[in-house]
Amino acid sequence: MNRLGFIVTTFLVVLAIGSSMLFVVDQRQFGVVFQLGEIRKVVTEPGLNFKLPPPFQNVSYIDKRLLTLESTDTEPTLTAERQRVVIDWYVRWRISDPQAYIRNVGLNERAGALQLNRVARNAFQQEVNKRTLQELLSTQREQLMQDVQREVLAAVRGADKPWGMDVIDVRITRVDYAETITRSVYDRMEAERRRVANELRATGFAEGERIRAEADREREVIIADSFREAQRIKGEADAAAAAAYASAFGRDPAFAQFYRSLEAYKASFAGKSDVMVVDPSSDFFRALRSSDVGR
Repeated sequence: MNRLGFIVTTFLVVLAIGSSMLFVVDQRQFGVVFQLGEIRKVVTEPGLNFKLPPPFQNVSYIDKRLLTLESTDTEPTLTAERQRVVIDWYVRWRISDPQAYIRNVGLNERAGALQLNRVARNAFQQEVNKRTLQELLSTQREQLMQDVQREVLAAVRGADKPWGMDVIDVRITRVDYAETITRSVYDRMEAERRRVANELRATGFAEGERIRAEADREREVIIADSFREAQRIKGEADAAAAAAYASAFGRDPAFAQFYRSLEAYKASFAGKSDVMVVDPSSDFFRALRSSDVGR
């Protein structure tokens, strides 16, 4: 029983040692084998590989893919005409020499991103300081990115301590004024729009008053013309009526007197409760007493 246990234990130990001597390199990574803290070899091709068991040899992995570094700095940069602008940019880079990268930069991608960010930010500041805002936005935008890429490449490929990386592309994604300038620009735009709106309102109010005044004037003219025409027609009608009355009264004066008396009676007794005390011998009843009424 003790012999069987010894055999099983020995097998497990050998299996553990054997598995610690094997490592797999992915196609997206470099495999770096360290021996007592020094780089022993770099595996660039994917597949199964062998090494000595720890602590004699250890393996570390570094990404070999194309990486992207995006700017996180919000500090404004001055242009040639002293305009404060904020620039968003990104850098596409990859690790090309793992040994040089580990010796001069660090053991992971984050270390390279930190140093590359510092170099790219300084290069952008220097190039932006040389150009006006118009050149930065249009005429020299492409040239600026090429100059920045050249400066960054010169820094990472230094003769003394190369970083073991390649910079593939440098791009500007956004150029904007600093927050204080942007706010003042927006305030001026808002004030200008408010001024235009007030001017339009004033113009509209004045136009409305003019239209209302014109309409009132035309209304008064129409009313005056209508009143004048009504008065003219009324005058013509009154004249025709007076002529008719005169003609009728001229033919029969007694009937005319009788008709006037009836009209007077009608006007005197406008309501049912009206009472009038009149002398029967007065001229008011003369038509009733006249003997010519019956004829």
